[in-house]
Amino acid sequence: MSDSTEITQDTTQQNEQDNVLSLHDFIDQFGDGLLANIEAAHPARYQSACEKRAAVMQSLKRVPFEAQAEAIQAISTLLLDERAPAGILNGEMGTGKTIMGIATTAIAYHEGKAKRFLLLAPPHLVYKWRREILDTVHNAKVWVLNGPDTLRSLLKLRQAAPHDGPEYVILGRVRMRMGYHWESAYQTKTLKRTLGHDGLQAQTAQLNFVRCSDCGALAKDEEGELIAPTHFSVDVQQSCKVCSAPLWTLKRQRQNDNLSKTISRALQTLPTIGKVTAGKLLDGVGERVLAKALTDNIYELVNLLDEDGEFVFNDRQSERIERKLAKTQFAFGQGDYQASEFIKRYFPKGFFDWLIIDEAHEYKNAGAAQGQAMQVLAGCVKKCLLLTGTLMGGYAEDLFYLLWRTMPSVMMEEGYRYHRGKLGSAALSFSQEHGIIKEIMKVTHDVNHKTAKGKNVKVSQTRAPG
Repeated sequence: MSDSTEITQDTTQQNEQDNVLSLHDFIDQFGDGLLANIEAAHPARYQSACEKRAAVMQSLKRVPFEAQAEAIQAISTLLLDERAPAGILNGEMGTGKTIMGIATTAIAYHEGKAKRFLLLAPPHLVYKWRREILDTVHNAKVWVLNGPDTLRSLLKLRQAAPHDGPEYVILGRVRMRMGYHWESAYQTKTLKRTLGHDGLQAQTAQLNFVRCSDCGALAKDEEGELIAPTHFSVDVQQSCKVCSAPLWTLKRQRQNDNLSKTISRALQTLPTIGKVTAGKLLDGVGERVLAKALTDNIYELVNLLDEDGEFVFNDRQSERIERKLAKTQFAFGQGDYQASEFIKRYFPKGFFDWLIIDEAHEYKNAGAAQGQAMQVLAGCVKKCLLLTGTLMGGYAEDLFYLLWRTMPSVMMEEGYRYHRGKLGSAALSFSQEHGIIKEIMKVTHDVNHKTAKGKNVKVSQTRAPG
């Protein structure tokens, strides 16, 4: 009896093993059918090339390669035909994302869908974009906003006469989010106040209170009490509740330092440059040239020549300095107003048609200032075109904030919304639906000082790759 049972179990296990397919064999056997069902359920938005758009690409100064042209046709179909609010062009390094993005804007211009394009780029790639645009698009006008005169350039741009061709405004990524320094500004008024009573007479004192410099109204807190200077907030910009005048003003940092000392400190933050080298550069080149190179065009710095016509920095030094300047921005001689906020507040609605975002993965962090500044600009345009080589960082949440900032209406239609002014719950919901959430449950049995049987359960949720 036992022998027959063992034989039956072995036969059953062998049959089950024969019926199990490896993933590779399953795909080989059923892959075509699965792919056909997916294509039937979700047909591709781009099916065939448009001859008119192909003709536009052929008319450019530099014609894209065949594979690049296919990607350009696809992203143009998404943005122009399907009227999507944003599109992502994901390609490996060296595939030509720059020319593909430029060609897409040229198609949009020739079809009358867009004329003025705002482009966000890392500070060390601003002038590369300018060169690529001028070498690709006929009759293009390019504005570069990457120096300390960004605010002045924005004012000129707002007042400039319309150009009869495509117009590109290139804004450095770090310059876009740079803010300003400020401090509280108000007058004080001395009032006689009663502090207490000793039984014989009232105890009084002369106290100072904050008042508006414009209308003279005394500042009051939420409870209606007068505010002393020592209790006036220095972390939040406040305004007068009577006339709405600001109770703060701009200020400059290190007003007592001269420009040479400031530039010397800035140079010493760069690799391979110490105090002695910084002094030699200031003596040999001059503070004005160095200030312009640091704030506007880093290639002027890495390609500096000495008196003999030789490069000041060798290839290794130039490479290290360029990597550092890719993440650093300097400003000398003036306070800054955040460029993204200035465009939102003081430019006409619809002034820019498209926003092109280079290295889009740099804007995916939840609380990053540059990500929030990018969202401000995305709300000022009709379409967003994102270019990146590393769209995913391994977590679903990385994609959530990028999608939310460029196409919030689509995300809200999917059910993702703010909860008590925050997006944390929406990001978690997105990760649960499209990613992996690891749930850890910790159960402890502690009978000390307890009369009832029970257990303590703690549940925590963390993101997992996927």
